[in-house]
Amino acid sequence: MHKTLRSLPSLDFLRGFEAAGRRLSFTLAAEELFVTQSALSRQVKALEEALGVPLFERKHRALALTPTGAAFHRTVTEKLREIADAAGAIQSPQQKPGLTVSTTVGFASLWLIPRLPEFRAVSPETEVYVSADDRMVDLSRGDVDVAIRYLADASAYATAVHLFGERLLPVASPQLVARGPPFRKPSDLARHILLHFDDPEGRVPWINWTSWLAANGAAGLKPAGAMRFSLYDQVIRAAIDGHGVALGRVPLMSGFLDNGQLVAPFGKRYDSPRGYYAIAAQHAAQRLEVRAFIDWLRTQASAARATSRRKRTT
Repeated sequence: MHKTLRSLPSLDFLRGFEAAGRRLSFTLAAEELFVTQSALSRQVKALEEALGVPLFERKHRALALTPTGAAFHRTVTEKLREIADAAGAIQSPQQKPGLTVSTTVGFASLWLIPRLPEFRAVSPETEVYVSADDRMVDLSRGDVDVAIRYLADASAYATAVHLFGERLLPVASPQLVARGPPFRKPSDLARHILLHFDDPEGRVPWINWTSWLAANGAAGLKPAGAMRFSLYDQVIRAAIDGHGVALGRVPLMSGFLDNGQLVAPFGKRYDSPRGYYAIAAQHAAQRLEVRAFIDWLRTQASAARATSRRKRTT
């Protein structure tokens, strides 16, 4: 192998450097590539060490390219674009229409999968593969066409399609509400078992009982007991089965409220400063089936928002 090719930096490192240099933020670049901020920062640091030169000036709450970094960024951007164009040029136009959708386990099981038959009804020729994983994926790898992720509203970039925000509220089975201790005010939760989504890596720190209780005048509340689950859909399943009170994510689990499997005993809600966004990977953004799928997601989300507004006013 040619010496120059042997010394070529990792393509993942170059992708991360390109995004960080374009957005001048490790956080925004990481969200764009669907990797963690710490992972992207390590990639850039490893690239700097491999090249033996600093590429960024790291200032307090600011990131800037060094003169060497700026020159290298222009070259990397140009070459990555050429590679992407070359890959697109040789892709077979006869490929069977289909798309791979990456999203979280909770969104897939509670919102997307129950609605997929409706997409198949309007687009029966398109096969959809759902890749459900709470870990972020790098869209530039080419194996994912559309990602649906839960992002901070302030950091979502221009090409992301906003579907809806999220409201957090306690939910329980109607049997528990009817026969258990009363639900007159948030402090009454001290007499109930709270169901928790276990998040040891801190991926979703805003979805926790501590935040909701503090926002609703019950900071420091100690419940009668607690149960913890590694997947959010397990939390909701346990609530349906009457094992305790869950922190419901609306509209993810609105279907369970609509069909009466769950009820929301309190009127107060804690709004998250984040929302669900659909992002088409750059290599797939112009494919007709991808555009049709995102248009369908937008329509479904609009209907969900309208239903939620009606329920809040009745």
